[in-house]
Amino acid sequence: MTAKTAKAAVSNFIPVVGKILGDSVDSIIGCGNILKNAVGVIGVLILAGIVILPILKLSILWVSFYVLSGVCEVVADEKIVKLIAQISDSYKILTAILFSVSVMFMIGITIVLKITNSSLMYR
Repeated sequence: MTAKTAKAAVSNFIPVVGKILGDSVDSIIGCGNILKNAVGVIGVLILAGIVILPILKLSILWVSFYVLSGVCEVVADEKIVKLIAQISDSYKILTAILFSVSVMFMIGITIVLKITNSSLMYR
């Protein structure tokens, strides 16, 4: 049930690459379980913090430029509004790219832990 909910959320809420990443949710959940077993809950939280902070920063910039283009539409020239809207779209694409790279980062860390057969996994 959780996997289906996560798959639907990722598919609908992530711009540009959401459908592609929605299909890899099962892999991400499995990698999360392996990471949890290998480095513990604290390690998973640290990795999530590393990944989530830049995504939040870019998302805030994306939304703020989107709101700014809406506010400027009332008082500014149409060219300026289009420019700000295109900047917002650029941040939207950057957020999608960063999310995709973050998924690959989590999978890469999991692969390294499995390949090295780390002793941390056998607590």
